[in-house]
Parts: sequence; C-alpha cells; structure tokens
Amino acid sequence: MDNKVELLGYYGSDEVIACSAWTSTSRNLTDEKRGRIQRLIEMLWVNGHETPFEKGSVHFLVDTDIASHIHLLKHRISSLNAESARYKELKEDKYYLPEDWKGITNSDYVGYGSETIGPNAITWLELLESYTKLGNQLYHQCVEDLTPTLGRKRAKESARFFKTYNSQIQADITFNMRSFANFQKLRNSEHAQVEIREIAAKMLELVENIEGNPFKCTLEAFKLTREM
Repeated sequence: MDNKVELLGYYGSDEVIACSAWTSTSRNLTDEKRGRIQRLIEMLWVNGHETPFEKGSVHFLVDTDIASHIHLLKHRISSLNAESARYKELKEDKYYLPEDWKGITNSDYVGYGSETIGPNAITWLELLESYTKLGNQLYHQCVEDLTPTLGRKRAKESARFFKTYNSQIQADITFNMRSFANFQKLRNSEHAQVEIREIAAKMLELVENIEGNPFKCTLEAFKLTREM
C-alpha cells in the first residue's frame, strides 16, 4: 500500500501573513498595499523575518510508514498526533512496500522461518512482504497470549515490537508555514529518503493547488514551487 496524503484544511494566506508583518505600522489594507504583498513577503523571508509566516498553517492526514513517521517527528511542527499501538491493538495491518525493490532477487541463501531459500529464488520485495505479514500475525497472537498474564495494556504496548518499520499508521499533522518551509527544504530533497520525499512532494502539490492559490507569494518566497 502506498503512503497517502490528504489536505484537511488550511488557515491564512499571503494577505494574513503580510498583515501580521504590517501590525508594527498599520494593518489597514489598501489596493496599493495589496499590490506590495509579494515584495513584502519576499523581503521578510530573505531577511529572516520569519515570525509572520507562523500565522498561516496547513493541516494534513497521512497514512505513513513508521520510518517516515519518525522523520516527521524530527521537525519543528505545530502539531502531530498519530495512531498509537500502545493505546489500541492495530487491527488493520497496513504496510508499505518500496516500489524500487521490484525484481531484485536475493543473492545468497536466506534462512526464513523453518525454511532455507536458495539464491535468486525469491525477490527482496516478496521477502519483505512475507516477513511483514509474519510480524503482523505474531503481533496479534502475542497480544492475545500476553493479555491474561500481563494485562491488556502491557500486552498491546510490548507486542508492537513485532511491528516492522514499513508498518503504516495514520498521522494528523499541522505545519505553520515557517515550519512547512523547513520541512520542505530538508525532506523534499534529493538527499532525503525516498518515502519521506514523496510525502513532502505530495504535501507541496496539495498546497500549491488550493483553490485561489492563497499561499502563492509565500511558496515563491520559499522557492518551493515546481516552476522555481
């Protein structure tokens, strides 16, 4: 299953960000001042006056592999809440499989369970899927068997050790635009891991395509739009 990104909503716009900056002088908007919003936003960003950008925000719902969820946690974001295997048993066994692994076979014998697999007998993508499914089966069985002795809470929080890094959870994420710029700079980059880069790129695409393009000047100042 692919990682998925949905834009739940947003607050603010280029105008809101500009008005925040103009509070130090006058927030009264005129046609002439509206015509200066793009130049103002560019000046603010280039010169490091970043606080006004915190007045705009974007809100996403993401189905993400756990490895990418960890990347998300490392950023200066406004809010992140996600499914927790500590508080509930994850009934839906969602997982991510890397597309670029297709067709790559194992080059040596691989011991798997009670079987031994010969070289080039199976692809690494197939092995990962099989390994993930086994982990999910063990996770649910472990919850069931540990509960009578350790209690439901401890059973859930410790059985998750069988969950693999490619297991998917749902996360609710809000960035202010200052944080969103930082996230895009670091994760929508050729140096970032493929999975988090794809999530970042999809987020940017969704923000670029908000009806009316309310953050057009802001995204251009960040030099994030695809045209730039």
